[in-house]
Amino acid sequence: MSENNLSGTERVKQASDGLRGTIKEGLADEITGAISEDDTSLLKFHGMYQQDDRDRRDERAEKKLERLYAFMIRLRLPGGFMTSEQWIATHHIAGNYSTGTIKITTRQTLQLHGLLKSRIRPTIQAFSKVKLDSIAACGDVNRNVICAAHPMQSAIHEQVHAYAARLSKFMLPKTRAYYEIWLDEEKLTDKTQEEDPLYQDRYLPRKFKIALAIPPNNDIDVLANDLALIAIIENNKLLGFNVAIGGGMGATHGNPNTYPRLASIMGYVSVEDGDEKLFSTVYEIATIQRDYGNRSDRKLARLKYTVDKYGMDWYKEELEKRTGFALEEARPYSFTDRKDYYGWEQNHRGLWYYTPFIESGRILDDEKLALKTALLEIAHTGKANFRFSCNQSLILADITAKNKPVIDKILVKYRIIEHTEAASAIRKNSIACVALPTCGLALAESQRYLPSLISRIEPILEKYQLSDENIIIRMTGCPNGCGRPYTAEIGFVGTSAGRYNMYLTGDHEGTRLNKIYKENLDETAILEDLDVLFRSYKKEKTSGEKFGDFALRQHWYK
Repeated sequence: MSENNLSGTERVKQASDGLRGTIKEGLADEITGAISEDDTSLLKFHGMYQQDDRDRRDERAEKKLERLYAFMIRLRLPGGFMTSEQWIATHHIAGNYSTGTIKITTRQTLQLHGLLKSRIRPTIQAFSKVKLDSIAACGDVNRNVICAAHPMQSAIHEQVHAYAARLSKFMLPKTRAYYEIWLDEEKLTDKTQEEDPLYQDRYLPRKFKIALAIPPNNDIDVLANDLALIAIIENNKLLGFNVAIGGGMGATHGNPNTYPRLASIMGYVSVEDGDEKLFSTVYEIATIQRDYGNRSDRKLARLKYTVDKYGMDWYKEELEKRTGFALEEARPYSFTDRKDYYGWEQNHRGLWYYTPFIESGRILDDEKLALKTALLEIAHTGKANFRFSCNQSLILADITAKNKPVIDKILVKYRIIEHTEAASAIRKNSIACVALPTCGLALAESQRYLPSLISRIEPILEKYQLSDENIIIRMTGCPNGCGRPYTAEIGFVGTSAGRYNMYLTGDHEGTRLNKIYKENLDETAILEDLDVLFRSYKKEKTSGEKFGDFALRQHWYK
C-alpha cells in the first residue's frame, strides 16, 4: 500500500519507536489530565484507553475546565484465570487507584475505570508484583486469548486452556516499551533485541482476537472472533482444532460497507504429532492479515473484510504457501448451547466450582449485595481460584470437597446463593457493554440501563408463562458490538439517547447472526413489541423451539 494512503494511526505506529512515542513525557505533564492524541493511540497497546466522564462534560465546559480525563486499564488474562493472591491484589488496586468497581469484560478478563494519569504507573507496578500485566490487552495486535471457561464441561479442559496461555505469549509484541515506561526497566541500547518478525514496525491493521471453544457449549461465542479454534475431541483425547477465520462484531450506523460477521471454517489442523502446525497456522493467518489488511480505512481493517475482499479460497492458498502444508478437511462438531453454569458444579476430578450471578459483570458492594467484600473474604481463605467467562461471569474454581463447606458458608453469609437463585433466566442470559459515561463511542446507555429494562421485561415473560425460557439478550451503546449483540436472540444497539435498534433471529448456539427487526425504538416501543412477540411465541412455538429460531420462522426481521 502506498505511504500516501495510510491512515493517521498507521503513521503514528510506524513513527512510535516501538510503541514508546512520547508517553513518558506526557505522564510528566501536570498541566493536563490527558496525554497527546498520538500517544492515546499508542497507549492502547499497553492495555489502556484514555476516557473522560461524559456525564460531567457540560458542567466542566461551563466552568471552562478541561474534560475530566481518566484511564481504563484492562488486564491480559489468557483463558480468564487468576489466583486468589492475584484477586486480593486486584481488589486493593481497584480501591486505591480506580473507582473501586472491578468490571468483568466480554473477553474473559478484568478492567478498571477512573484511573487518573498520575496513578497509572503505580497501578501497573502493583499488578506486576503479582505477575499480572496489561500488555497487548488493547491495540492493533493479538488481544486477550479466550477459552471455554468452565472446567466441568470437559475432562481435557486443562489441556485446551493451556493453549490460551501459550498462544497469548507466542503472539505478544517484542517491544520492551511497556517495561521501560511503566516498570522502570533500562532502555535497550541494541534495538535488534526487539526486532519483531510478526508485527514489524506496522503491527496489525486492526485488533486481532483468538478464541478456543470446546463443543458442545459455545460459551465464548467462538465464531465472533477473527480466529476461532474449535477443539475436536474423541474419547477424551484432543485430536486437533477446526480453524475458522473472519469473525467480528463491529459495524457503523449508516455505513453499509461495515457489518458483523461470523467466522468461516477453513479446515482442520491436528495436534496429535505436536503443536508446530497449529502455531504456524495461527502465526501465518496473522501475517496475511498484516500484509493484506486495509491500512487506509480503519472501519474496514478487520480480518473479516480481508477475507471477504480476497475470498476464502485465496486465503487458504496463501496460508498454505506460508506454512508449507495444507489444512485438512474440517472435522464434524456441533454446538448445543451457549451458557454459563450458575451454582455449584463438579468436574471429573472431583473439584467444585461455584458461579454466582453478577449483573453486567460489575463487582462492587452496593445496598443490595456486598459482593466485592464476599469475594475478598473467599480469596483470603486461599481455597479457590478465580476464573472468568465471556458472559461477564466469575467462577470460584478448583475447590476441593474438603474446602467446599468453607466457601459455601461465605456464600450463604453474604446471600450470594440467594441472590443467584433469585435471578431470572433472562437476566442470567444478559450481557451489557460499559457504554456511558466512560466509553467515547457510546451513543446510548447500556450497562446502567439494561438491568432496569429487564425488570420491565420480566413481568411480560411471566404473563405468558415464559419466565424459565433461556432467552439470550444483549445490549450495546453503539454498533461497535463489544457485547456481541448481533449473536443474541434479542439484541439492542444504541442509536441515540434512550433509543435502540432491535435485532431478532439469532440462534441459541451462536452459529447464526440475527437480523434487524425495528429501528430507533424507545423503551415504550420496545416493551410493546416484546409483549406482542412473546404472546405469539407462547401461542405458536413448537415443543423445545428456541425464541431465536421461532423469530426466524416467523420472519421477524426487515
